[in-house]
Amino acid sequence: IDDPLMLDRLARVLDACERVVVACPPELRAAWARMLAGANVDVEMLVPELDAVGALGLRRNGAHSTLLVGCGPLRLRDRVTKRLFDILFSAGLLVALSPLLAAIALAIRIESPGPVLFRQQRLGRGNRLFSILKFRSMKVELADQAGSRSASRDDDRVTRVGRLLRRTSLDELPQLLNVLSGEMSIVGPRPHPLGCRADDALFWDIDERYFDRHSIKPGITGLAQVRGFRGATEKKTDLTDRLRADLEYLDGWHIGRDVAIAARTLGVLIHPRAF
Repeated sequence: IDDPLMLDRLARVLDACERVVVACPPELRAAWARMLAGANVDVEMLVPELDAVGALGLRRNGAHSTLLVGCGPLRLRDRVTKRLFDILFSAGLLVALSPLLAAIALAIRIESPGPVLFRQQRLGRGNRLFSILKFRSMKVELADQAGSRSASRDDDRVTRVGRLLRRTSLDELPQLLNVLSGEMSIVGPRPHPLGCRADDALFWDIDERYFDRHSIKPGITGLAQVRGFRGATEKKTDLTDRLRADLEYLDGWHIGRDVAIAARTLGVLIHPRAF
């Protein structure tokens, strides 16, 4: 590194290059970095031990170098656009559907004692817990707050009114209030109950990328839902299929896709796996 003739030889080798990738033992990285700093090319260093943390980039914090290992998928302008769409869409639906919402609430109260709304803790954006709202579709004494048991086709916990609501996805309508309050979005990864399992394993034990989906607000509908991935999670693939779609949604977000997913949701409101 301190031999001008050696540096000249290296410069001639790199004369037609635009990018250099160095693979060397850790103890030689600093020397290679100093040698190539003045080479007038883009220089990168292979650091295999960074693969385990999934580094996205390098930044500076004062005099120290830091690894970027996570970032929000939406910039400020995108967040504002998405929030305006959520407010206008949810407020419009609440007004338009108010007679239907009142009729559903009345039917629930007439059929079985208990509250009209069912509240359940779920993970939202940034892994923060929030109370999701649904029309109550089960008998109060048999409701599963943890969500550890998925509803089945002939589930004895579900009321008659609840069976109709679940089959048509009308039980999800109160989540428009979650959207107005800023806890949810119209479109995004569906929030799961904390006790959800697939093949007797908790969702986050099946795939280590599970929590990545919480970098954005959860949605009433999402890419996984319009592709038909809904209902009970009996096999691990039931979870991984949804997760793959959720992560795809986060990549390259734009408002046009939200509008398209919201429109396509009309075609999957009634679904054979919705019990």
